[in-house]
Amino acid sequence: MLELPLLHAGKVRRLYDAGEKGILLVATDNISAFDFVLETPIPDKGRVLTQLSLWWFEQLKELGANHVRSTDVPAEVAGRAVYVEPLEMIPVECVARGYLTGSGWKEYRLTRSVTGIGLPSGLQDGSRLPEPIFTPAIKAPLGEHDINVDFATIAELHGDDLAARLRDATLALYSRAEELARERGIILADTKFEFGLRPDGTLVLADEVLTPDSSRFWDAAAWQPGQAQPSYDKQYVRDWLATESGWNPTSDTPPPPLPPQVVAATRARYLEAYQRLTGHPLEG
Repeated sequence: MLELPLLHAGKVRRLYDAGEKGILLVATDNISAFDFVLETPIPDKGRVLTQLSLWWFEQLKELGANHVRSTDVPAEVAGRAVYVEPLEMIPVECVARGYLTGSGWKEYRLTRSVTGIGLPSGLQDGSRLPEPIFTPAIKAPLGEHDINVDFATIAELHGDDLAARLRDATLALYSRAEELARERGIILADTKFEFGLRPDGTLVLADEVLTPDSSRFWDAAAWQPGQAQPSYDKQYVRDWLATESGWNPTSDTPPPPLPPQVVAATRARYLEAYQRLTGHPLEG
């Protein structure tokens, strides 16, 4: 048990006050879906999220600062934790989409746009967009849905300058990550980033980055618009809950436990995403 003051307990992460070392960010094996934290953990998930984020921070460091201070963490959380710098976190989910799917696909079918950005006619679920788009969301309290908004809303809430910095940083990071993933046979359909500010105003990439929790990863060799895409993310769990479990995602009833075969298949997807992207299996 860590003998540090707990600052925050999220769906997946715990943040502890580590004094001069900063904040100890610990990733658990919890998995969330439909804004519920499921009662069944996924073994090794916390390690995948932490190690893959660290790999991505290294790949993207030339594009700007990130919050990592040290990986020399207590033994009981080794591999799943990192010391990070305290920041003034910006309450915006900075979403970049290079492909049309999920909530973007639902909105497109109604309006031919996503968060106010007009898109060409004739796109399908899974279509590649003409260029990546920034489709932010306002972070909601734990247990509630984040709210997709247009860029003007972010500018109204946080000012034109910061809104533009968030958009530009998000799209630059996505474009570089999408290129790196594609070289490894994986499509990065969309992802979300979170940023914080240093006292001097520096924008800093924080939280997790480009993991199966925060991104949609598809098998590039099997990609075909208009059908379900083979994925390496938690969409598998969402699909099982929505179609096979007998549970109603729109109800207030908590989801059922995940059966062993769903746990094993989900774990395998996370581990494969890690290996295909980094080029080596998860150690330990």
